[in-house]
Amino acid sequence: MRRPRLLLVDDHQILLDGLAGLLSADCDVVGTQTDGRAVVDDVCRLQPDLLLLDLSIPHVGGLEVMRRLNARKIPFKAIVLTMHADAGLAIESLRCGASAFVLKQSGGTELQKALRMVLDGATYLPPQITKHAVLMMVAGSVESEGVELTAHQLDVLRLIVGGLRAKEIASTLGISTRAVEAIKYRIMQQLHVRSTAALVRVALEHRLVSY
Repeated sequence: MRRPRLLLVDDHQILLDGLAGLLSADCDVVGTQTDGRAVVDDVCRLQPDLLLLDLSIPHVGGLEVMRRLNARKIPFKAIVLTMHADAGLAIESLRCGASAFVLKQSGGTELQKALRMVLDGATYLPPQITKHAVLMMVAGSVESEGVELTAHQLDVLRLIVGGLRAKEIASTLGISTRAVEAIKYRIMQQLHVRSTAALVRVALEHRLVSY
């Protein structure tokens, strides 16, 4: 029986090495990638059965990677691996085509469980966010109601949602890193959020930015 082919995507090589060692008992790791810009081409070239994808990868974030795969009608199965225990991000990941959402704080056995479930055609969410995710999908949220952002704020927010860091956003927009942080802080004040994960969740839930 053919073993599943797995492509690993994360911006930390030491984590990629650890994941390869953990999952090689169940899968053939056909490639690793640290740059989001190369993932679509890697999927086309390597044709993995499963993509293990970090959301916060350089240049092109994990959500945007899945959007690009969908736009090119490239079939894929993906497990999102992230440090952000945020139900909104989990929901958006599923909307973009992911089959599972796993936290980096989880143990290896949970990741292996998610992998087996996805390969069997199921969906996986971690227990600590499942209830919140369901409630959000049913009821929605009103945190951003009535908030109007400037074009410059929307440019910064769009890149934050895409997974870029402050330095990368500054380079893209031709402004200083300090200016990016100031704009981000102001947006967070307006949206009444206290973390980057919450900021991304609100932006996605209310479609404050588009791609």
